[in-house]
Amino acid sequence: MWTHEMGPRHGDEFNRIIGGDNYGWPIVSWGDQYSGIPIPDHDTRPEFNAPEIYWVPTVAPSGLIIYQGAMFPKWQNNAFLRGLRSKSLVRIRIEGDKAHEVERFAMDKRIREVEEGPKGAIWVLEDKKGGRLLRLTPHK
Repeated sequence: MWTHEMGPRHGDEFNRIIGGDNYGWPIVSWGDQYSGIPIPDHDTRPEFNAPEIYWVPTVAPSGLIIYQGAMFPKWQNNAFLRGLRSKSLVRIRIEGDKAHEVERFAMDKRIREVEEGPKGAIWVLEDKKGGRLLRLTPHK
């Protein structure tokens, strides 16, 4: 199972969840308190699971999908993380128990929602008044 977590001030995370493990919050983080007070980094406390990916500066994740569709066969089993602050859609390749950010699609708007449609298109909803609902399909 994979999940995202918004960090305190930066330090957003993409984690592989293992039952019974501890991921360290609020003792460790790659971010800092909003007051500016530092939080020790994950590598200072090896008893806590560190994230597979972390972002400084923040992407402000607001949800994700694990793509299973046929429209983009090379992206099957990749995660797509929506970013409010980064104004992007982040593609993450998952290989076994490892994950890597491999691509970032600049959307120029805060991304509020991402979903996989029934035929494999990726649907993206922009945030705020006037935000668009976009259907992403392969370039032809």
